[in-house]
Amino acid sequence: MNTECIGDCVKLNGKVYPCTISLTLDLVGGKWKAVILYHLRDKPKRYNELHKEMPTVTEMTLSLQLKKLEKDGLVKRKVYGKKPPIKVVYSLTDLGKSFVPVLEAITEWGNQVVSENGEFLYNSLGPSQ
Repeated sequence: MNTECIGDCVKLNGKVYPCTISLTLDLVGGKWKAVILYHLRDKPKRYNELHKEMPTVTEMTLSLQLKKLEKDGLVKRKVYGKKPPIKVVYSLTDLGKSFVPVLEAITEWGNQVVSENGEFLYNSLGPSQ
């Protein structure tokens, strides 16, 4: 059975998509969403922890992507405390956790592509020296 095309289109959270691939890429596509999910796969993290693990993402982009992931139900944001300084922790929801096997497959595939056609770099200067 072709699970992608059971219906003429699919609907989630009031949004209609032509297929499940389109839905999936809307939820996790783009340059940073999957990377954020990857960094949250093992444990909840604070905003600054995520930013340190992804130093090339701008603060505005990280903040916007976290909000989108939260809105789409993949990430939850928990606030501790009522007045500054407050502590905010991000973690995967059950829906977000269900995407972890896909992230692992993407990572494995990317490692294979680099092993066969590229090179791993260990610092900004190129291969470790």
